[in-house]
Amino acid sequence: MAPRRSNDQVVEKRRTSQSSRDQRLPMHNEPASELSPSTNGHVSPTRVTPGIKAAGESGRSGFHPLHFFRIIFRSSSKASRICNFLWPVVPAAIAVRYARPDNHLVIFILAYLAMIPCANLIGFAGQELARKVPHVWGVLIEVTVGSVVEIVLFMVLISRPENAEIDYIPVIQAAILGSILATMLLCLGLCFIAGGLKRDEQTFSESVSEAGSGLLLTAGFGLAIPTAFEYSLRGGVLSEDDLRTKAVGISRVTAILLMIAYFVFLFYQARSHHSIYDAIFEADEEKDRDRAKDLEKDKLTLTECILGIAASVALVTITAIALVDQIHFIVRDRGVSDAFMGLILVPLVEKAAEHLTAIDEAYDNQMNFALSHVLGATLQTALFNAPLVVIVGWGLGRDMGLNFEMFNLVVLILAIITVGNFLRDQKSNYLEGTLCVIVYVAVAVAAAYYPNPTEHTGSPGEPGSPAEGH
Repeated sequence: MAPRRSNDQVVEKRRTSQSSRDQRLPMHNEPASELSPSTNGHVSPTRVTPGIKAAGESGRSGFHPLHFFRIIFRSSSKASRICNFLWPVVPAAIAVRYARPDNHLVIFILAYLAMIPCANLIGFAGQELARKVPHVWGVLIEVTVGSVVEIVLFMVLISRPENAEIDYIPVIQAAILGSILATMLLCLGLCFIAGGLKRDEQTFSESVSEAGSGLLLTAGFGLAIPTAFEYSLRGGVLSEDDLRTKAVGISRVTAILLMIAYFVFLFYQARSHHSIYDAIFEADEEKDRDRAKDLEKDKLTLTECILGIAASVALVTITAIALVDQIHFIVRDRGVSDAFMGLILVPLVEKAAEHLTAIDEAYDNQMNFALSHVLGATLQTALFNAPLVVIVGWGLGRDMGLNFEMFNLVVLILAIITVGNFLRDQKSNYLEGTLCVIVYVAVAVAAAYYPNPTEHTGSPGEPGSPAEGH
């Protein structure tokens, strides 16, 4: 393992890096050749808004519709721009939901596709907002805003009334683990592949990977406790109802502890050790091959960022309700398993914005930014979003717990170990990325074949069901 540098050395490198970067990179909306050193990269000091970082300065204020729509359509990368071509699907999904409420498959497909541009707008507006604040806070804002889609989906699912045809709690539980797996395996793998297309290997900071790996193991351990408790006592002195009640109680206490761990991590990253992370991210910015072009692009104002996030969250909520209301029809009529729905389908759409951002950063040789987004999104799901839905379910009187299916939990623990091993040497290449994606595909295949509870327990009166004494 590489020797650690002292904080003073890291901070000094940050100051030196900042000084040299200011001298050679444009700061706002102008070609580098036209900037004067005396204005620190700005054409006119009067165009710089107090409290806004120069890299995020738009030179405007308020809301300008034409600028707003042109900038969001341009988006941050080609992949994000392609997602914007799906915007016509959003009104189509809403219209079909009310005009043809019995056409469940079409509504599900349209609502699923409609989530993609909405999530992309949330991610882009969050990215624009993050440019206006210091690096560490910017990463935290991007990760938090990117998780809004997931939080909305979880809240819609947990608030659905109990249905005799489908229990939404197993879908939420599978979606929690599926979100972690999609980010840890699929997104991280695609980041390694994208970064390795033009480079033999990429390196990233030990501070980012080590803190993330340790927290992943902690999160995995915390999520495993209720499941281990339930499975170790199954068939013992406790009845199934008592065992489930105790497992839910343990889940609620564990959820509170996991949220405390998340807030301690936020304090560690954003407050007590922010200088180390600032230096790491600033060094990453210097390696960005598109840095000069990005700084010359038009940017959203603070007002436009907030309006973009608010509008996209409202649209996500509407489409999420339409999507969730069709899940039990798809599971019942189309033969899609609960495990595949929760582990694969739901997480892929809810994490689309974060995945596109991280992959674009890895392609631009900003692996510390990309890794921070991957690990940050994973940790937010495990340490905040999952505990949050448990606590909300507690308030709604729902038995939402962290007692997962054993298959899901085993896959999660193995994924954490696999990813931790890849991060250990602070290097990445396309081979490691390909292996991560292959592991994810293998999990998806297993989830597709995994039977629903009624299939492997049997319904009352059928052979193998409890009514038959088995």
